[in-house]
Amino acid sequence: MAWIWAIGALFLALVELHSPGMYLIWIAAGAAITAFATLLFDLPPEGQLVVFAASAPLSCVAGYFVYRRAIRRSRAARLPNQRDRTLVGEHGTVAEPIRDGRGKIRLGDTVWLAEGPDLPQGAPVVVKALRGTTAIVAAVE
Repeated sequence: MAWIWAIGALFLALVELHSPGMYLIWIAAGAAITAFATLLFDLPPEGQLVVFAASAPLSCVAGYFVYRRAIRRSRAARLPNQRDRTLVGEHGTVAEPIRDGRGKIRLGDTVWLAEGPDLPQGAPVVVKALRGTTAIVAAVE
C-alpha cells in the first residue's frame, strides 16, 4: 500500500511541474510522508488516512512560509533601480565618524553619505530613510 502513496506523491509532483502555483507539491509531500510512515510502521488503511490527513495540511502550512519568504526576496529583486526602498531598515556601521550630523556609513560593501546623530567610527546604525544618495540614520540601541 505504501507504493500507492508513493506513486500518488509522484503524480501530484508531476502535475505541479506542469501547472506551477497550484500548491500540489505540498500535498505531494504529505503523500510521500504517508508512504514513508506506511513503510516504517506497516499502517492499516485507517492509519494511513490519519497520517495523510495530518501531514498534508502541515506541509501546506510549511509551504506558505516558504512561498512567503520567496515572495519577499522577489520583491526586493524587482527594485534594482529603486535601491532606496530596499535599504530602509538595513543595519550598517559608521565608516567615517558622523560629526555635525554628516558622515559616511558602510552598508554591505558600499559606503554611503549619511546624516544623523554624531557617532564614532564603527558604531552600529540603522537606515531610517534615504534622501537622494544620503542615508538618514539612527544609532542602534
